Amino acid sequence: MAIPFSDATLRLVDGRNYAVLATVNPDGSPQTSVIWIGRDADDLVFSTVAGRVKHRNMLRDPRVSITVIDSADPENYVELRGRVSMTPDAGRQVDTQLSWKYDGKDPGQDRPGAVRVVVRVTVEKATGYAA
Repeated sequence: MAIPFSDATLRLVDGRNYAVLATVNPDGSPQTSVIWIGRDADDLVFSTVAGRVKHRNMLRDPRVSITVIDSADPENYVELRGRVSMTPDAGRQVDTQLSWKYDGKDPGQDRPGAVRVVVRVTVEKATGYAA
């Protein structure tokens, strides 16, 4: 069941702050990626290319942790833990929205044949300074 976000968490997630996604490798070790993050109601959303390590890890084990770090004050952060579901990123809609949020322009081209997916995280726990 999703938890509601605090006002401080909403400011971090809705702001132009980078996030670090942690997934679990097949051997149990962590894998991290810096990502752009967005929100749809109480879910976190981001876009990735199918077949990348993070995508393969999330297919196998949907448990993730996302830490959002305040770009103005890195000691202000929130860690959000939950489970993912994935659907096609039709027309690169989420990727484009996040590119405008972070870069102020359309995203660059993916490699030929790349398939984008929307990753939706249902947050089950929040910790950190801004939680």
